Amino acid sequence: MDAQSARVALVHDWLTGMRGGEKCLEPLCRRWPDAQLFTLLHKPGSVSPTIERVRIRPSFLNRLPKVERYYRYLLPLMPFAAGWRVTDADLVISLSHAVAKSARPLKGVPHVCYCFTPMRYAWHMKDAYFQKRGVFGWLKSQAIDTLLSHIREWDRRTASRVTHFIAISNTVRARIRDCYNRDAAVIYPPVDTDFYTPSPEAREDFYLVVSALAPYKRFDLAIDACTKLGKKLIVIGSGQHAAKLKATAGANVSFLGWQSDEVIRDHLRRAKALLFPGEEDFGIVPLEAHACGCPVIGFARGGLTETVKPLGEATEPTGVFFSEQTVDATCEAIERFERARDRFDPRAARKQAVLFRKDRFEAELFSYLDAVLRGEPEEVRKAA
Repeated sequence: MDAQSARVALVHDWLTGMRGGEKCLEPLCRRWPDAQLFTLLHKPGSVSPTIERVRIRPSFLNRLPKVERYYRYLLPLMPFAAGWRVTDADLVISLSHAVAKSARPLKGVPHVCYCFTPMRYAWHMKDAYFQKRGVFGWLKSQAIDTLLSHIREWDRRTASRVTHFIAISNTVRARIRDCYNRDAAVIYPPVDTDFYTPSPEAREDFYLVVSALAPYKRFDLAIDACTKLGKKLIVIGSGQHAAKLKATAGANVSFLGWQSDEVIRDHLRRAKALLFPGEEDFGIVPLEAHACGCPVIGFARGGLTETVKPLGEATEPTGVFFSEQTVDATCEAIERFERARDRFDPRAARKQAVLFRKDRFEAELFSYLDAVLRGEPEEVRKAA
């Protein structure tokens, strides 16, 4: 079947902002502008015009007042809202880190899931999202454990609706195998190396955090380490963990909230290094930092190990790893970086980022999807 004439249905968990997942969705909307786009909820104007122009079909959750403010607390309802029955498509493409992969095409219609991770709330990071405290916290934890057990069962069962999995990293490929007993191809997400570029400005005396401030991202380690060492830290981002982080931060830590891409780029061009202490599925921000010539100091697990070349292992290092998520380990990594700052060449960081550029992502993804539409066997698709 010709890819351009194929009827395509897209599925995305929710459309509330232009983050990494939406940057992966955007090229699909550009290639198939007549596609239907199924999603749990849509905040109009929150994503790019390319995405806004396709036929967006939100679930009943979208009718709840101001739902974009609290939708993450609606996890128990999401499986009911995600029962998308897709009847008029030649190809279904879901981009999923929660429920999008549960879409149900007609029999014989391929369903390709570009998987950011199996639902992290229910699987490998549930403790970071649901922490129990005291007796009432323990009772709450028992209820949460029961709920998550049902959601894991539903999540594993609906994996059978996917005919082809693509993982965003080898880290996620392993999780797909563990959770669903399925294999996956690996296609890394895109990094906008045309926008994120170096500048001739000198590096300044501050470290940088850029992210949604969620508990599992462990930015408490970056803040506590910089407070302990007396290092200047600038935090760009907001989220449910922001108030707690601000309460423990020293006077050397500045919180800027959400900022434009231009402001983020400006800081990445001037920071000594980006701090990235969480375990991520892939991690686009570290590569955006590299694209600006900025080194990365981060936790040696997850997608970061596939994108950053660490000091002590690489001839042209682009970052420093620490192996334990503790304040002391984070401090030691910062001090190692400072002792070896002359080892980090901005050109090496830029060279590493360019390997993950946007046109590479689109070429690999579209080649895979075209092979699926042609009905080619798995080994041919993986070689494409």
